[in-house]
Amino acid sequence: MNFLRSVLHMLWMVITVIPWATLVVVVSPFMSQRRVYWLCAGWLRTAVRGGEIILGIRNRITGMENLPQGEGDPAVLLVKHQSTWETFLMPAIMPHPLAYVFKRELLRIPFFGWAIGRLDMIHIDRSKGSEAFNKVVQQGKRLTRQGVWVIMFPEGTRIPRGEKGKYRSGGTRLAIECGAPVVPIAVTSAKVWPRKAFVKRPGVVDISIGKPIPSTGRKADELMREVEAWIEAEMVRLDPEAYPDGQPRRSRVQPGV
Repeated sequence: MNFLRSVLHMLWMVITVIPWATLVVVVSPFMSQRRVYWLCAGWLRTAVRGGEIILGIRNRITGMENLPQGEGDPAVLLVKHQSTWETFLMPAIMPHPLAYVFKRELLRIPFFGWAIGRLDMIHIDRSKGSEAFNKVVQQGKRLTRQGVWVIMFPEGTRIPRGEKGKYRSGGTRLAIECGAPVVPIAVTSAKVWPRKAFVKRPGVVDISIGKPIPSTGRKADELMREVEAWIEAEMVRLDPEAYPDGQPRRSRVQPGV
């Protein structure tokens, strides 16, 4: 049954993304970036809704009141990354436009990649190291001034349930450069959508949004350690079955793998 549900959900996403992405490509030259963003977010809400109906996934969100409230308030969202689910979910639930920092290879995906290529997001060449990060800072400053929240996965890739990757300080470095607070977010998506799995299971995904942590006067590594401590402690609280000894296991998965 779960395999059949997974096939149906995949078909649902393919069937809906083709006309939606085609529409985005056609109309984006005549629309503002904000309207193009919300048009794309509409498809992501459709994908999430399909996951709820077809796969039986329910989202339980806490801490929405912790998000910055002003229309122009900046933020850098640092999110636990366990599956594809949260990449769809975050734009679907957030009240502000988001700008993902992602590898430019995603732009080559037919229809989906063509559509996100029309968005004002930060796509980078990871092989360029410091040059790539300079691009992140440059674009991140501009976007946060426009009221767009930058979203990053500090572990750099999807991490199996019960494990934690190496938290890299790029997100906190960006927040410090932009003068924006960081918002830590814990997500238990691997309970229903394991890393790189085709077959998904029905169940509840907890999304816990922490209080903003000011970045002014902080050091990037120290700030990231605080973010890591909050996210991993929250993961243990939300999904205790995945942490039998109360601590996350160090993952061997490397970014880009």
